[in-house]
Amino acid sequence: MKRHQTPRKGTVEYSAFAFCAARAARVFHPFSLWIYTMKRWTFLPLALAGLLAAGAAVAQGFVREAPRDVRPGIIVVSATPPVITVDGKPDRLSPGARIRDHNNLLVLSGGLATKTVHSVYRRDPSGLVHEVWMLTPEEYAKVAPAYAAPQDGPKKFAELLSVVFGNRK
Repeated sequence: MKRHQTPRKGTVEYSAFAFCAARAARVFHPFSLWIYTMKRWTFLPLALAGLLAAGAAVAQGFVREAPRDVRPGIIVVSATPPVITVDGKPDRLSPGARIRDHNNLLVLSGGLATKTVHSVYRRDPSGLVHEVWMLTPEEYAKVAPAYAAPQDGPKKFAELLSVVFGNRK
């Protein structure tokens, strides 16, 4: 057999060649995720678990603050959003409007079609409703009269709003 030829199967030289090749693969690639696929599948869940634990640790320190420059209002979403009614007057949601529920999660306007929402909202520079924070009817009953008060109305409104959002988790 010449030096550059691979030995034929079934010969003694072939079995020694195969044994040495397999051993060399283990020596030179002991941590290869492509040769030893089980390591790849155990690494992925451990990495995801670490990321979830880090995310949970960050979320624990999150404090909800009351939004600024908002007005209370009862918003009725039509069957075809972005058309809405704010306190009985026709209005529209802006493109990219953000609606947040009681858990501060985003809600799509299509999910609120034909529903009435007690909320505080903020307008964008063009006058369309851009951000909405949903309130429970009890929270709205506390906050809305303070906004309409002639003296110390905005200050009292901001205090009540911070209390409402501070009690949420």
